[in-house]
Amino acid sequence: MASIADLDIYILLPILVGICIITFFLGWYLHSKSNKSKIANAESISKKILSDAERKSKETLDEASRRAKIFQEDAEKAAQNLKKEKLLEVKDEFYKRKQKFDDEVKIREKDVIEMEKKLKSAQESIEKIKNELVTKEKNLKNTEEEINTKSKEITQQQERVTKLEEEYKKLSEESKIQLHRISGLSEDEAKKILFNELISDVKLECAQKLQEIREETKQEANKISRNIVVQGIQRSAADHSVETTVSVLQIQSDELKGRIIGKEGRNIRAFEAVTGVDVIVDDTPEAVIISGFDPFRREVARVAMERLIADGRIHPARIEEVVAKVDKELNEEIIRIGEQTLIEMGIQGVHRDILTLIGRMKYRSSYGQNVLNHSIEVAHLTGIMAAELGLEAQLAKRAGLLHDMGKTIDRNIEGPHAILGYEVAKRCKEHPIVCNAIGSHHDEMPMENPIAVLVQAADAISGARPGARRESVEAYSKRLEKLEAIATSFEGVAKTFAIQAGREVRVIVEQEQVSDILQDQLASDIALKIQEEMEYPGQIKINVIRERRAIAYAK
Repeated sequence: MASIADLDIYILLPILVGICIITFFLGWYLHSKSNKSKIANAESISKKILSDAERKSKETLDEASRRAKIFQEDAEKAAQNLKKEKLLEVKDEFYKRKQKFDDEVKIREKDVIEMEKKLKSAQESIEKIKNELVTKEKNLKNTEEEINTKSKEITQQQERVTKLEEEYKKLSEESKIQLHRISGLSEDEAKKILFNELISDVKLECAQKLQEIREETKQEANKISRNIVVQGIQRSAADHSVETTVSVLQIQSDELKGRIIGKEGRNIRAFEAVTGVDVIVDDTPEAVIISGFDPFRREVARVAMERLIADGRIHPARIEEVVAKVDKELNEEIIRIGEQTLIEMGIQGVHRDILTLIGRMKYRSSYGQNVLNHSIEVAHLTGIMAAELGLEAQLAKRAGLLHDMGKTIDRNIEGPHAILGYEVAKRCKEHPIVCNAIGSHHDEMPMENPIAVLVQAADAISGARPGARRESVEAYSKRLEKLEAIATSFEGVAKTFAIQAGREVRVIVEQEQVSDILQDQLASDIALKIQEEMEYPGQIKINVIRERRAIAYAK
């Protein structure tokens, strides 16, 4: 069995080897054949691609050549159009320049024609001047001849005058001798009589001239001043109320009066000692009166009393505490009032010391008039009048606001308030015009600028307003008596009456001693004497009345 199997293996091996060789050669043959077919297909495809590429390249070349021709044609057309446009532009520019040149030529021709006309007119005028000069020369010769003849006549007349003067001297001497003989007067007595007659004649003539001048100046000055003052008053008019020296504090019930007085009056004494005012607790229902001449202290006392009543704790220690606190608050309020006033007036760059004095003006009064309200009104009036007169309105307004700040300085410092204010303004480096206006508004120093005059006028206008100020009865009566005494001191005055609270003086004169012409002179003389000898707010009207009587008898 083993041998048979070995035999089969020996037979099968060559068969298998032969089969493998046959399959190898068969595969190789088939593979080479398939490769040849693939190569043939690739060659055919490449030939086809090459033919297509050649065809497409020919088409693109044809298209490019066609487009190049079209572009060339378009470019030629555009070049021709551009050439035409440039030619047209050149032609237009040529025509424009030609037109401009023609216009300039025409203008030059006109100028030349005008120059020729001017030259002709100048030549004609020169010829006229020449003719006039010739005629003037002839006239001068004639006038020289006339002057010579007249000079001869004048010399002859002078000789005659000298002869007449000699004759007049002789006649005057003879007339004097005859007058002495006839009248029996000496030469000095005659001179006195003539001198008195001349003085009376001159007085009459001067009075007539003065009356005419016054009427003319009054008409002009009244118009201008009335417009300026009325405009200023209208634009700065404010309500005025005369301040008093008491403040009335309303309380809820009369039971509080006992607490205000305190045990044995200790509370009221402590309050008066701290505040410096008088507290009047009388039978007036539900009211306590605080009296004092210093408005600032009176205001401190009023506010402190209100707080003490509201708090309910009224004793000396509490009174001192509350009064000190209110005093501090009102001092701070003074600064705020000063700042607010400056903002409203549009004034800047004011020193801190002056700012405090402006705030203190609210708590000061003059003749019952609040100093701050008065100063604000004076500032408005001065500024408006300065603007109308072409002066520095802002500087004038500043001077008007500060003119009375000397009234708020410590009363222990001696001197008039105008000079005190001037010294403070000068120390705080205020403008020299402002300093001079402050110091001179009551004539304590000479005025150096028109603004100072305006401040003085505005101060008088504000003080003279009816109801703005008040005087004591004693000072009022003395002023009236002095006004009447000054008026009656003049010769020819029969009676005098001071009326309208001393703002008008009516003077009745003797008809025989004062004529209509001398009446105006007497009024101005009385006014001048009042200005020199008296101090008064506002202005005083002098009304001189000359009585005229008509007498008839029925028979």
